[in-house]
Amino acid sequence: MRFAKYHALGNDYLVLNPADYPTWGAPSEAQIRVICHRNFGAGSDGILWGPLPSKSCDVGLRIFNPDGSEAEKSGNGLRIFSRYLWDQKLVPADTFTVETPGGAVRSEIKQGGKLITVDMGRVSFTSSKIPVTGAEREVLNEPLRIQDRDFVICAATIGNPHCVIRLPEVNEALARRYGPDIEVHPQFPRKTNVQFLQVIDRKNIRIEIWERGAGYTLASGSSSSAAAAVAHRLGLVDADVTVHMPGGQIGILIAPDYAIRMTGTVNKVAEGVLHPELFEVTV
Repeated sequence: MRFAKYHALGNDYLVLNPADYPTWGAPSEAQIRVICHRNFGAGSDGILWGPLPSKSCDVGLRIFNPDGSEAEKSGNGLRIFSRYLWDQKLVPADTFTVETPGGAVRSEIKQGGKLITVDMGRVSFTSSKIPVTGAEREVLNEPLRIQDRDFVICAATIGNPHCVIRLPEVNEALARRYGPDIEVHPQFPRKTNVQFLQVIDRKNIRIEIWERGAGYTLASGSSSSAAAAVAHRLGLVDADVTVHMPGGQIGILIAPDYAIRMTGTVNKVAEGVLHPELFEVTV
């Protein structure tokens, strides 16, 4: 049962190729939880299950969070998966398409796989698409009370849901304190990723991230895309934005229709084999 491990700015994933797991189908929730566990498993922020057959793209991909839930899309996960496909010579060219439950993307390999650009699709701020409860609207600058604090939120989707909260300063403690309650707030029927956003200047923003199904995260490509798009929609930044996170930086280019082009690094960590004894523990 082979795996490959990569990280994108400290956001690490295990790639499991279905061809190496002929009797599995997709991994179960229990299997995912133990594989991703930092003490009892191989340890990761999620599992990339692919390549899978696709009728509309070159390959298909499913993305699983450490709690066993499935994510529609992951920017860092897509860059990692693209690097894996390139390393394993599973794609014929340095530009190819990947189908995810959150929509199709286009990947471009640069610098021998160390730098990867992904066309992530279009951001929408429409409540029914994100989704957010209530009347049809763009979810921009709305109040939300969490614990002892009143926030002003914006929401967006790029195939997966995001809640962006602009503040004068952001830090890890803020994300860890309020992120869990915002993630599961009833206003977000499919839960939500959470970004605490600080605008540095017209070309730079900083975010701290609480990721749906994964928790506090050093970096996120879809979070970078959503936060940059919200800041641009509010008129606070230009169309070419660098997103600063604890794990590093991602470049975001925002088209007039809010299509997102994301560029960031990927590093290979390890290749290995999952031993059957791994599954003797339940977490």
